Amino acid sequence: MLYDILIIGGGPAGVSGGIYAARKKMRAVLVTDAFGGQSFVSDDIQNWIGEISISGYDLAKKMEAHLRAQEGIEVREGEEIVSVKKAGGTFIAETSKGAVIEAKTILLTSGSKRKKLGVPGEKELESKGVFYCSICDAPIMKDKTAAVVGGGNSALEAVVDLIPYAKKIYLLHRRDELKGDAVTQDKIKKSDKVEIIWNAETKEIVGEKTVKGIVYEDMKTKEKRTLDVEGVFVEIGSVPSSHIIEGLVEKNKGGEVIVDHKTQRTSCEGVWAAGDVSDVLYKQNNISSGDAVKAVLNIHEYLHKKI
Repeated sequence: MLYDILIIGGGPAGVSGGIYAARKKMRAVLVTDAFGGQSFVSDDIQNWIGEISISGYDLAKKMEAHLRAQEGIEVREGEEIVSVKKAGGTFIAETSKGAVIEAKTILLTSGSKRKKLGVPGEKELESKGVFYCSICDAPIMKDKTAAVVGGGNSALEAVVDLIPYAKKIYLLHRRDELKGDAVTQDKIKKSDKVEIIWNAETKEIVGEKTVKGIVYEDMKTKEKRTLDVEGVFVEIGSVPSSHIIEGLVEKNKGGEVIVDHKTQRTSCEGVWAAGDVSDVLYKQNNISSGDAVKAVLNIHEYLHKKI
């Protein structure tokens, strides 16, 4: 079968794209290893529009149910696209199970993966005080002490997000100067809540059921110290899952797929991208969802003009 659209990914962008593709009566197939995206591990999401509070697991189940309720879309769960090639006017994609899918257009919504510290306690306490999204989880730190690990823009913005909520914020950076924007640096340096710890290499996150502290080593003195904190925000960057369409589209230095933000079109005719895999400025579920809708509407127009 030749599909009108192949949607790669099952996060908010992929699901939203799939629903709109089905409503436009497009011959659509969505391939994903699992539903939910990065938010799946979150215990308490408070900024998904329409839900005051919902867990990542419940959100994933609701999105999946909404998608499967649509007529005419094929859903392949537990499967991943491993490669995409362009063949004339169509695209040939191969899945992790050896299946071959042919489609007229591609919507890439494969997201990204947060870089991890790789220290003891991080995995065990993920979503139990270890967080990767300050916009999502800063309110949880109301009247609590938090640590932010990193020194770039994402780390500085995390501190700014925490200032209205946390009573104390430690910013742990491996170097002796910050890399983020000067304006944001000024904001955090003016806050009496923020303490910057230089030359600090995180060694361990401690706690049993929840985070109780963070252990770091002073890279100059080699002395290890422990800070009593109730939350750790890991903000050391992310890696977009753009390898799937390697060689087809233009990317920036960070590996994000460059798109026209009016239409979500990429540099390759027939390929659109939305969500965290794209060079969108703000990595948020609601934005990913809207961008995917925008992409599918443009894809529909594109296909209609070619008929």
